[in-house]
This record gives sequence, structure tokens and C-alpha cells, in this order.
Amino acid sequence: MTDRLIDVRSTPLSVDECMAAVRRPSAGGIALFVGVVRDHDHGRAVVELEYSAHPEATAALEAVADQVTRAHPAVVALAAVHRVGVLAVGDLAVVVAVSCPHRAEAFAAASDLIDVLKAQAPIWKRQLFADGAVEWVHCA
Repeated sequence: MTDRLIDVRSTPLSVDECMAAVRRPSAGGIALFVGVVRDHDHGRAVVELEYSAHPEATAALEAVADQVTRAHPAVVALAAVHRVGVLAVGDLAVVVAVSCPHRAEAFAAASDLIDVLKAQAPIWKRQLFADGAVEWVHCA
């Protein structure tokens, strides 16, 4: 089994923690993606986001990690950590990191990891817009 850090948490995320979780002597490439709360969505000003997760979200992230490591056998270690709760513009919402022997493998696996996570993880976000409107989106 590939080394991994998988979590859904209400506390601030750490890029350093995810980097440390995937750093290995056999891995010459580490690819990292950091999802940050932005101040707009489809031309509308965003004030805050609130992420909610199904109680089995961590297990779902483990399944995503299994899927990615099967598709990318060169993966040495991976991390996928998602935040829940109310987040302000600029806060980290998700951090994924993947280490592989070479950079191309790491980039491909990290891209798949965030894409599959966003498609399959039972995590939803509530966007609060500057005009007071609220929108719920299934998204990680």
C-alpha cells in the first residue's frame, strides 16, 4: 500500500504537512495542488465559503487514493486533505500532493487525484455572495 495522508478537517490546512507526508528518498518529483478560496465565481463576488462533508468523506477519499494509485503505479506517497467549515477568501480549502520517481509521473497523478477527488468526494460547498445570495454546489 502506498504511504498516504488522507483527512477531512475543520482546522487550517498545512502545505508543509502534506509535503512532509509525501517526501521520500526514492521520489525525485513531488507535485502539489493547493485550492484556495477565491473572491469570485462566474463573475459574482464571493464573501465566504462553507464546506460540509458526509460522515464517510474520509473513507471516500481513501477510495479515491486507491483509484489513483492503481492508475499510477509509480506513486510513492500521496496526501489529500480537505477543509470543512466556514472559510474566508484566501483560506486553503484543499491540498493534494503526490510523490513519484519522476516529475511527469507526479504531475499526472496529482492532476488525477484532485480531479477524481472533486468528482467523487461527498463534500459540498455553500457560497455566500456579496449580494447576499447563497448557492450550494457539490464540489470538493
